[in-house]
Amino acid sequence: MTASWPDIPYGPWRETCSALHLYAQIVGKYRLARAPWVNHSWHATLYVNARGFTTSLVPDSPGGVEIVLDLLDHAVIGSCTNGRTARFDLGPMSVATFHERFIDLLRELGATAEFHGIPNEVPDPIPFVDDQAERPYDADAVTRFFRACVCIDRVLNRFRTSFLGKVSPVHLFWGSFDMAVTRFSGRSAPLHPGGVPGLPDDVTCEAYSHEVSSAGFWPGGGGVNFPAFYSYAYPAPPGFADARAEPEAAYFDTTLGEFVLPYEAVRGSSDPEATLMAFLESTYRAAADLGGWDRRHLDCATGIPRRPRPL
Repeated sequence: MTASWPDIPYGPWRETCSALHLYAQIVGKYRLARAPWVNHSWHATLYVNARGFTTSLVPDSPGGVEIVLDLLDHAVIGSCTNGRTARFDLGPMSVATFHERFIDLLRELGATAEFHGIPNEVPDPIPFVDDQAERPYDADAVTRFFRACVCIDRVLNRFRTSFLGKVSPVHLFWGSFDMAVTRFSGRSAPLHPGGVPGLPDDVTCEAYSHEVSSAGFWPGGGGVNFPAFYSYAYPAPPGFADARAEPEAAYFDTTLGEFVLPYEAVRGSSDPEATLMAFLESTYRAAADLGGWDRRHLDCATGIPRRPRPL
């Protein structure tokens, strides 16, 4: 029996979501500062775990540090490979206060408390140390968001198994605060023009160095004021915007240049996992077929536990 998909309307927790986004940026920037570069910025992301979001093990003295945003007990927890731990509670506070407490946590662990101090991919970014406005913290909304991410992570990981080519992990990009999984055709892409607000052009160009079909989930914000799934191709092949996406509630947003499926259409369906999988598969097929991907050598059957992939 699978877990139910929780109700996560964006409006009631908009301010908490904005705060959590910035807290995730602070944690993610610590990982970014310490981890060696991996293609397409995969070294910078966070991952869903049993309690919230984790950095995984970050290379730092005295051997490695893991930071977890615990969204069940509502705390930031740091663990070190020498057995040392530190934590502080999440709750109403300013971004500056969170930043100060996080720096103190890193120092308590003996970790390196140095990283870039300005948010990325947000309008009118304020340095963390200067963001003194008090932020609310709706703990119930945060936990429901986390439980939704668990459901989504499960489907995105299952979708990931039916591709033999290069495919990303399922991860949370803290800059845009979206969960994503990306498939690659194997061919180089035209140089990206850059221009993404709050993101250096060299990072954007490296991220889109090869042809992709990417899909994921936003909790809301950034032009979509409701929780939603998305799917896009870079470069978008001719006819992509006119392709048929499933289910019926999916549509192409011409402003975003992406297919969008409201979270509520998935949650309210008789089979949320199948509904989301239909969206992922139909939009991938559109990108791959219109883009001339070699699907005979890239696609495979969806993975099944304990069953090797048939050859």
